[in-house]
Amino acid sequence: MSDETLGSPTPEPQGGFARDPEEWVTGDEPMTDAQRSYLDTLAREAGEEIPADITKAQASEHIDRLQKSSGRVGGGSDEAQTGG
Repeated sequence: MSDETLGSPTPEPQGGFARDPEEWVTGDEPMTDAQRSYLDTLAREAGEEIPADITKAQASEHIDRLQKSSGRVGGGSDEAQTGG
């Protein structure tokens, strides 16, 4: 059994840890399949068209913006959901 753990022994600040997508090491890589799928869903709901060849950072910014405008409760820019 590993001693490695996930999470933290103390709660994170309200709203989580915000990381600017422009500062991501992998932010200039193509968006992930998960980002593409979720962004497609959000864009369709909003009646928007977004270029399909954007980066992880750009996808994350669009996802955050569309979540806010749609009223969806999102997980922010965490890596699992948005690829950061």
